[in-house]
Amino acid sequence: MGKARDAAQTVLGPEHNGMRMTPEEFDAAPDWEEGYVYELVDGVLVVSPPPSIRERGPNVILGHWLWAYHDQHPKGSALDATVSEQYMRTPRSRRRADRVIWAGVGRKPQARVDVPGVVIEFVSPGRRSWKRDYVEKRDEYIDMGVREYWIINRFQRTMTVFSTAEGRLVERVVGENDTYRTALLPEFELSFGRMLGCIEQWEEE
Repeated sequence: MGKARDAAQTVLGPEHNGMRMTPEEFDAAPDWEEGYVYELVDGVLVVSPPPSIRERGPNVILGHWLWAYHDQHPKGSALDATVSEQYMRTPRSRRRADRVIWAGVGRKPQARVDVPGVVIEFVSPGRRSWKRDYVEKRDEYIDMGVREYWIINRFQRTMTVFSTAEGRLVERVVGENDTYRTALLPEFELSFGRMLGCIEQWEEE
């Protein structure tokens, strides 16, 4: 625990991957070495490479579509806010979500208090990333009260949506020829084929 306490005075970087920390120590960390993603998972610091351009680029475009819906659609007020790279706070973890959507709150959300209605992840390559996104984050987000969890998988060319109904986990797979609609954002339509096109216009780094 002494090593974790020392982190309060240290610029944290990839060499600290695997260090044990409390959520309070993570939140109070004074500085981070740039160029990495930092998360706290069950009390352990996890340092990862940054998202690729095939994740960042489409994420920006998705945000543009959402704000266009908010500003231009007659029912766009259902969208309260959307941001990228938002920390999701659980009792033992700090997960970084690629994008979150607050919907139906009816006011400017308080990020540390109001649970987003939708959380979105763009899958990174590797088995570890698959388990993290499809199993670990799914369970944590649903337990927090997230109503829909979207996983955009450019490798399988699918978007998987997890939600709950009558206390049961519901899974829906959206294919590249499908359009996804959600009651949380009335009349918002996400053409998944169009999203894939946005992904494929970027070269891998």
